[in-house]
Amino acid sequence: MNHEVGHLPQSDPREEKFIVDNELLTEDQLLGLAEEYCTRYHGLNDNENPMAELSRVQAAIKRGDLVVWFDPVENTAGLGVPE
Repeated sequence: MNHEVGHLPQSDPREEKFIVDNELLTEDQLLGLAEEYCTRYHGLNDNENPMAELSRVQAAIKRGDLVVWFDPVENTAGLGVPE
């Protein structure tokens, strides 16, 4: 068997998720992403008020603890931790 590393399929770098600089987004866009983060990650966990976390999420974005990831394959953006 031939196990040469050079013959493994490589992923297309144009299809990899990347971090979007917050300076390129409007405050409304960042607010929408923060609200989505609150409802997506807390709204389904029997939390009566998932938006109560909004100010903490916004502070985490400003600190860089949460960043905006863009997925070019799905054409979607969302918040997540930096790698």
